[in-house]
Order: sequence, then structure tokens, then C-alpha cells
Amino acid sequence: MDARTINRKLGHTGEQGEVGPVTILQIGEGNFLRGFFDWMIQQCRKQGLYDGSIAVTQPRPGGKPKIDALAAQGGLYTVVLRGLENGSPIERREVISAISEAFDPYSEWDRFLALADRPELQLVVSNTTEAGLAYRPEPYTEGQPIHSYPGKLTMLLYRRYLHFSGSPDAGVVCLPCELLERNGDTLRQCVLQYCEDWMLPEPFKQWIVEHNRFLNSLVDRIVTGYPEEELAERWFGEWGYRDPLLTTAEPYHFWAIEGELELERLLPLRKAGLNVHWVNDLKPFQLRKVRILNGSHTLMTPLGIVLGLETVREAMEHPEVGPLVRLAVEQEIIPALPEMDETELREYAQDVYGRFLNPFIRHRLSDIAMNSLSKFKIRLLPSLQHALRHADLPAGLVAGMAGLLRYYKVSEGDEGFVGEALNGSRYSVRDDEELLRLIAGIWSDAAQQAQPLQETIAQLLSCEELWGCDLNAIAPGNRLAADLCKHMEAWEGLQHV
Repeated sequence: MDARTINRKLGHTGEQGEVGPVTILQIGEGNFLRGFFDWMIQQCRKQGLYDGSIAVTQPRPGGKPKIDALAAQGGLYTVVLRGLENGSPIERREVISAISEAFDPYSEWDRFLALADRPELQLVVSNTTEAGLAYRPEPYTEGQPIHSYPGKLTMLLYRRYLHFSGSPDAGVVCLPCELLERNGDTLRQCVLQYCEDWMLPEPFKQWIVEHNRFLNSLVDRIVTGYPEEELAERWFGEWGYRDPLLTTAEPYHFWAIEGELELERLLPLRKAGLNVHWVNDLKPFQLRKVRILNGSHTLMTPLGIVLGLETVREAMEHPEVGPLVRLAVEQEIIPALPEMDETELREYAQDVYGRFLNPFIRHRLSDIAMNSLSKFKIRLLPSLQHALRHADLPAGLVAGMAGLLRYYKVSEGDEGFVGEALNGSRYSVRDDEELLRLIAGIWSDAAQQAQPLQETIAQLLSCEELWGCDLNAIAPGNRLAADLCKHMEAWEGLQHV
């Protein structure tokens, strides 16, 4: 195929328009921000609502190849949205042209700091993963780049404070997108800790607190990145250009930001028709996502793997797992959120089902399964406890927990901790090693002593190390253990019919 790589120098498609001044510093070159935030800014620019542009740098040295590729393309790249809208499949392509600069802050540290001198700079957006949004002690040496993202931000803000003589108007708004509760608060705490470590002036710390905003936010969109090679090549042939930075994403997008609606003057996202909410409190949005979306994943994943399923879509289409997820969400999880609007929760659940059934996304259960014990404790156990206080054993959640216990029927070997699905295939289990060793020991001792399954389950339920409490106590008379046992014996029995 004789197609050139997309580049502003080619005048490609005429979609880029005027770039505009850098008003946003973006820390993160990965697929998510390019398929989420940059796409949003593009929607604002297309409608004439925003005339600023984005400078992108990476949060760690390993991101340099993608930064170089983005710079080589003049900041242009393609996003293709694929998924279901109103039950029908859609495929929508767009060239994103909101990025005006992309460079490596480790080799161009002075250029990074010089961004602080630009009066137009208003926002700092980041996605550095949960591990990247953390305080790690490191020394500061004049002229040498700081490794961590919060450390880089500290020095950028200090340069800005000095350049504008501490002007209140020089403060910026920081919008972290990392999937970390209270991510804005965390970022501010990290910055202030580096101020202490590096003995920066007290008036600067006061300027940080009084004239800069660190907003907590919650993001949601599945960005699937570069598609399978055969499809990419077909698209390049149709478009007449190649794009190694092509990324794909689902149509659904959601962003809740803890801040006043007046911030739309900086980011007119709602005015552009985007599913963005400026809110007083993020907790309800975080809770519904954790309990419904993340909880559904945690419910289906261990059981799906035990049943030999591979993807979220397969699980939702499975005659047992799919109805089980819907039952648990609608009759057991949503009722455990009494402070929230039930109609909105049910609408959100329907959106979640549609996203799970997206025919263009192959979301592997094995990629979701890591740390399922702690995920169950956070995402599903509160709903289980609520149900037991108000009704009998919740069928969906109990079946999901039975799948979890069966998934963690593991043994330790040279390749780590391994379980066996009902079809005989083997799978690796990734979780806290001490907890896995504890569980493996219980299963091993039970096998050696020919212990009845219900007794083994009761023993597992009693492990406060796993659940934070003795789960036998929340359903007296071993009712929970007995019900879990019935599910597990039924699955094993069906497998051997």
C-alpha cells in the first residue's frame, strides 16, 4: 500500500485547523488520554468552543518512543470509536489535531520547565497509572530532570511561581485521571511533600494551596488501543494514509469532576455535549462504578474462568453467567445503594451491559482476574452483607462467591499458583502470595484429610486475613457455607455427567 504516514506537513484532510497556544500540559502519552481527554478537546475545538492546544510529555523514560512518534506526526493521530449505540454497531473515525507539542522531559528538561513561563497555560492533565501518582523520595539536583510525575509538577509550579512573582492569577488547575480515589488530593499532598523535602520557600507552599486547584475526578472509557494488524492495514488502504498511533475506543465516555460548573469557562466540555459532570461530591459516582461495573467484572471473572470462558462478552452471553450478573446487579447490588437514585442506577446498569457486549472489544477475563480477593472484598462483599441484613441469601452474589472460591482452589508450583478449570485447562492466579499460600494450604490439607467440601468452605470463610472478618458469622448456622457448597458440587457434578 502506497500510503504516507499522517502528518501536518502533508496538510492531511484539512482537519487540523489552527493549532492555538498551549493552554494544557498533558503528562501521559498513552492510549487512554489520547482516546479520552484529547478526543474531548477535539470535540470542543470542532465546535469553536476552545482555541487552545496541548503539549504532551511522558511520565517515565520508557514512554519516549511514543512521544517521538507523536512529534514526528506533528501531533496528529486517528481515533476510531467502535461499539454499540442504541443497540446498533457503529464505527466512527476522527483525526485528532489538538496536540501542538510532544517532547521528552528527560532529555529536554529546560523545555519542560519553560512551559511554566507561558501565561496561557491553564491546565495540567495526567494519567500516569496509580503507581505514578505516588510520593517516592528523590533528590533534587539543579538542572537534572525529576523522575516522578508529582516531583516534575512541583518544579514546574515553582518555576511558574518565580516567573510570575507569586501572582494569584498564575495558578493552574490540575486534573489527574488516574484511577485512584481522591486523586486530586493525593497529587496535592505529593507536591507539598516534595516542597518539604527540597526545602522550598514557605510562601511558595502557600501559593500552591491558595491559588492552584487539584481536582478529584473519575474517568470511564474503554480505550482498546491499536487494533489487530489485518484491520489496521485495511483501514490504512481505505484512508490513504498510515497511522502507527491509531487507537480505538468504545463510544461510551464519562467524566465526573469535583468542582463548580463555572470551570466550564476553562473547559467547555458539557457545552460541547460531552458526558462530563461537574459535581460537589464524587463519592456516589465512584460507588456506582465500583459496585456495578467493577463489581460485575469481579462477579463474572473467576466463575467464567472456571467454566472455561475467555472474554467478558462470552461471559455475558453465557446461559448461566450472563443472567447471574444481571440478577446480582438488579436485585442485590442496586438495592444496597439506597442513598442513590434507583432509576439512574438501572440506566447505568443497562449502559454497562451494552459495553460488556461490545462486539469490537475482546476484554479477556484473565486480564481482569488479578487480585480478585481484594476486589471481591471492596466491590461485592458490602452488597452481600447488606443483602444478608435485609433478606435471605442473595442468589447471584452467593453464586459469584462460589466461583471465586473455586477459582482460588490452587496449588503452588514452579510456575507460581495454578488452578484447574472444570474442563481440565490450567490457569495462573495472581494475587498476594501470602494469601495464596494460605488458601493453597487449606485446599491441600483438605484433600489429604478427605475433608468434606462444606467444612473446607467454612474454614476459608473464617479467614479474617481474606475478608477482614469471619464470614461464617454474617450467615449463622453455616448457611452461607452450605449454599456455596451446593453451587460448587453442582458445577463439578455437571462436568462429570
